[in-house]
Amino acid sequence: MTISLVGLPGSGKTTVGRQLSRRLRVPFLDSDTLIEQQLGCSIREFFEREGEARFRDIEASVIDELSQAPEGVLSTGGGAVLRPENRAHLRQRTKVVYLNSSPDDLFRRLRHDKNRPLLQVADPLGRLRDLHAQRDPLYRETAHIRVETGRPSVASLVNMILMQLELDGSVAAPSNPLNSEA
Repeated sequence: MTISLVGLPGSGKTTVGRQLSRRLRVPFLDSDTLIEQQLGCSIREFFEREGEARFRDIEASVIDELSQAPEGVLSTGGGAVLRPENRAHLRQRTKVVYLNSSPDDLFRRLRHDKNRPLLQVADPLGRLRDLHAQRDPLYRETAHIRVETGRPSVASLVNMILMQLELDGSVAAPSNPLNSEA
């Protein structure tokens, strides 16, 4: 099974995704990295040159491809849920985890990051609040599981996700060598 992570820019999709894939011993898939490999330039450069609509077309094609992976942890771009077909592909083909972060927490994490095209504006906190208001309903619609990121460590977030996945039967609980009979 493939597990997809959705959430606003800076919510931890890539960082948490890498750790989750290690714990589950499955491949880590990053839609933004694959897009940049296909484009031969950064998403920011492409955004500035070609615009958001053209970027979203390419993103939809990549999400379609990656959501069909037999197993893995897929980190999606923050705006992947904007297209209905992306939401449908992710929800139907993968187990979707929404990493929900408040705009204020995100601003603290991202205030010095110059590589996020949607945040290169005069009021990035206001932009994050607008993005959250616009996208939160779409993340909730797409997600099977929602995790509040708040301030826990990456390891704690991964443990919370694994616990939710074990509870709903998506992944097997790790075997406990103390309970096994020799």
